[in-house]
Amino acid sequence: MNPKSTLSIAGHPIHPMLIPFPVAAFVGTLVVDIVYARSGDPAWAVATNWMLGAGLVMAALAAVAGLTDFLGDSRIRDLRAAWLHMIGNVVLVLIEAVNLWRRLAEGGDFIVPTGLVLSLIATALLLFNGWKGWEMVYRHRVGVSEDPANPTR
Repeated sequence: MNPKSTLSIAGHPIHPMLIPFPVAAFVGTLVVDIVYARSGDPAWAVATNWMLGAGLVMAALAAVAGLTDFLGDSRIRDLRAAWLHMIGNVVLVLIEAVNLWRRLAEGGDFIVPTGLVLSLIATALLLFNGWKGWEMVYRHRVGVSEDPANPTR
């Protein structure tokens, strides 16, 4: 049997349902940072704060679902990819939390170049973390139903 997702709805794992939101928000932060760096318009500096805040809230929800799955099946904890995925995501959230904190404290002056560099690092880390998440699903079959015709089994 494949390692099961502990937190699911009708056999569908919740963690993969949530992760597109922080990914989009964190990549969107990088895009908005680039727009701000090119335009200097302070409205874009405010937009990055909202993007980071939304990304962190959704990352927290995805983290709860992911941690529940991680702790719920020892076969998942036995996977090196699961540990790398989890540690990478913790580092990502810490980077983005510092990124938001410094932006709120220093305003738009922090964005170029430091905030922009942190957003670039975070986006690169998202690629690594996504690769490890892909590996868990497609190589180790974590959360994949044994019977595709009946996902509740």
